[in-house]
Amino acid sequence: MTQRQRRRAGQPLTPGQRVRRFANLANGTTVLGLALARAAGTAVSRGPRGLVIASGYRWRVPFAGAFAVGNVVICRSAAGKLASDPVLLGHEEKHCTQYAWCLGLPFLPLYFLAAGWSQLRTGDPASGNFFERRAGLEAGGYRIISKRQPAPGPTRGIEDWT
Repeated sequence: MTQRQRRRAGQPLTPGQRVRRFANLANGTTVLGLALARAAGTAVSRGPRGLVIASGYRWRVPFAGAFAVGNVVICRSAAGKLASDPVLLGHEEKHCTQYAWCLGLPFLPLYFLAAGWSQLRTGDPASGNFFERRAGLEAGGYRIISKRQPAPGPTRGIEDWT
């Protein structure tokens, strides 16, 4: 972590960041994130804006390069690499706020329901997902698909059967 990043990590939290940190502690999702990070053998460190960064995640699921559980951002890369990517870290921070707004664990089934709806509508679990769209699709490394793409190759209509 660079000296500039250390200074940022030590900056006082805004009232909103304090509320988010308290809410995610109270609803248990930050504790769940820390337990997951420990079980996965990640290196845990303080991040900016009241976040905790768990780096070196090696489990196969989820497939994402980074994801949030409470105020814990779990990533496959080194903590310094994530901290030096303010766009991706900002995306994950928005998910941390979504956990607080959803009162903790209800975020998970709501997120997966939104991913399923997105899959049905666009053929992609992120493009139409309310939570990913609110966190910024491109910031999270997702592509924008507005409607379901047709299957590749020739299609057969009823007129082709005669």
